[in-house]
Amino acid sequence: MANANVRVRFCPSPTGNPHVGLVRTALFNWAFARHNGGTMVFRIEDTDAARDSEESYQQLLDSMRWLGLDWDEGPEVGGPHAPYRQSQRMDTYRDIAQRLLDGGHAYHCYCTTEELDARREAARAAGRPSGYDGHCRALSAEQIAAYQAEGRSAIVRFRMPDEPIVFTDLVRGELTFTPENVPDYGIVRANGAPLYTLVNPVDDALMEITHVLRGEDLLSSTPRQIALYKALIELGVAQQIPAFGHLPYVMGEGNKKLSKRDPQASLNLYRERGFLPEGLLNYLSLLGWSFSADQDIFSIAELIERFDIADVNANPARFDLKKAEAINADHIRRLDVKAFTDACAPWLEAPYATWAPEQFDRAAWEAIAPYAQTRLTVLSDITVNVDFLFLDEPADDEASWAKAMKEGSDALLRTAREKLESADWDSAESLKEAVLAAGEAHGLKLGKAQAPVRVAVTGRTVGLPLFESLEILGREKTLSRIDAALAKLTA
Repeated sequence: MANANVRVRFCPSPTGNPHVGLVRTALFNWAFARHNGGTMVFRIEDTDAARDSEESYQQLLDSMRWLGLDWDEGPEVGGPHAPYRQSQRMDTYRDIAQRLLDGGHAYHCYCTTEELDARREAARAAGRPSGYDGHCRALSAEQIAAYQAEGRSAIVRFRMPDEPIVFTDLVRGELTFTPENVPDYGIVRANGAPLYTLVNPVDDALMEITHVLRGEDLLSSTPRQIALYKALIELGVAQQIPAFGHLPYVMGEGNKKLSKRDPQASLNLYRERGFLPEGLLNYLSLLGWSFSADQDIFSIAELIERFDIADVNANPARFDLKKAEAINADHIRRLDVKAFTDACAPWLEAPYATWAPEQFDRAAWEAIAPYAQTRLTVLSDITVNVDFLFLDEPADDEASWAKAMKEGSDALLRTAREKLESADWDSAESLKEAVLAAGEAHGLKLGKAQAPVRVAVTGRTVGLPLFESLEILGREKTLSRIDAALAKLTA
């Protein structure tokens, strides 16, 4: 049942290029919001000045727009909880941190790094949990004064409760975290800078987020955030604890989690190769979720209609590039021809095109497009598939030449030229019959006979349907290229 009160958020940090794991998280939040008629909040977590960059911020916005993952509140859209960049919300975090201190939910910790390391090591040696041991939880005024007299700086730690944290994960069911495994944790650095552990749940509270759907790698921080939520509710900052759902890992090669540093993880790679947003989103939605037992190809509208977080699988999902390409190919074939030709446009121009702008023949392109549409896996493949139409000479591919031009190819090409010269050039079938007849004259079936013709005319052993390609290229250019190939073979 739809729930218009649903409010989800996508809150990336602007560091590096967007990756497919990040996009999968954005997609699941977006689909959940749209399915429920709820609100998608886009928030930028840019409090790490050393790693965040304006370039990455702009890439995030551009990527979301390219994918069609629109947002209801956030950068460049605004909303009732603006601003939506954490770097612009520092006063809010300082205020909340002070209120947590005043309310006894947090305290100053004066422990040095060396002291913490020594106590952790001792705890490990004794077989105890090695998290923070609560050393500064109940300092007296005299102890605090002594630490301050030493010139020690202090971080702010949140005071975790002494009872287990229990919650029901929307993907994994009921989970329990015991106190010894969730020690007090830092929420403000010694220099006063707020940490993710504070700003993330504070923003979720103030922005009235109802569901937090995020990666499994953040599961260990959830009990800390739930405890903080309870404190924020007591302070009147939060109204409720959101429901949490932790999405499964996306695995790459060798059963390892797909890292943002893996080449196949980069969203830019898929844009540059010419994945359709619909095709990529279709595939990414299958990383941990399924549309139905017998259907893998679906539209974005169908995804929205069907998506339910309860159907997300907790098991790791494997990224399969071949399947992603196959699904994208299906989406390419679903386009109408006009949409297909428009989508291919970037790969028919600089820097991808190997021909000059004045060599491009739009009529030839529009004629070949329906045949290309049935063959492409990604849009960038169009460049090498149609370059023979626009170049003065076909591409010089030595490997293709060596593969196709066997002993006797010159004789075959002469016969094929003769048959093609007298063929009906308004009929691809007539051109096929001409090459078939040439092959029969030399004891070859069509597949063997057409290979030298294809390489002579297009420069490559594989490509679009040959006889339709010859018809569009035309009689004069086709025969001229066969002549050039014969000259090369007999030189």
